Amino acid sequence: MSSTQGARARARIEVTAAIKDEARRQLAAEGAARLSLRAVARELGMASSALYRYFPSRDDLLTALIIDAYDSLGEAAEAAHAAVADTGPRQRWIAVCEAVRGWALAHPHEYALIYGTPVPGYTAPETTVPAAARVGLLLIGIVRDAHRGTGLALPSLPAELRPEAERMAADLAPDLPPGVVTLLVAAWAQLYGLVGFELFGQFHRVVEDREAFFRHAAGQLAQGVGLVYPQQGPASR
Repeated sequence: MSSTQGARARARIEVTAAIKDEARRQLAAEGAARLSLRAVARELGMASSALYRYFPSRDDLLTALIIDAYDSLGEAAEAAHAAVADTGPRQRWIAVCEAVRGWALAHPHEYALIYGTPVPGYTAPETTVPAAARVGLLLIGIVRDAHRGTGLALPSLPAELRPEAERMAADLAPDLPPGVVTLLVAAWAQLYGLVGFELFGQFHRVVEDREAFFRHAAGQLAQGVGLVYPQQGPASR
């Protein structure tokens, strides 16, 4: 790459970052539904036609912001997990859950973008899936390690749920028992429900010591997917 091409590449990276930063400011001030390329261009002193060379549409910019948010959340969760990698599955699970909460509290508007009210007229493309899956894959990995090691303590799988459980297991974690996968999906939903309730004010005048409450709830989610302490040996179904 020539020095001229290198300078152009650096300039494009810098302008792209500036566009995203301004878009995030607008998310905080106006919400995702009111994000406007023209408004972003105006605030940056750019012509709209120039901004379109970076993001051809509002949806393209939204997609970039969504991927960045998922990746930032994933990095926070993975860093927290790495810090406790030598501990047991239950402790690792709780660390990941607490990292999700911590990231959400530090980035409320980005959390709202990925787990809040859907943006009218916008459908996230498949390109968002790898970033969106990072936390889920981390939690699956923790449960997989326990399943392969001392085992999981789980209730029986109801017969009427088995077909759906087997379908989900085939899609998400074929190496885990279907009953485990159903509980993982439920725990995943409950985790983000807990975080969303705190972030969006539903715990106001209900839960005061929210850190202690969340840690206990995360431990209950761990127990719900079979990560008991001490481990009780294989009982997976």
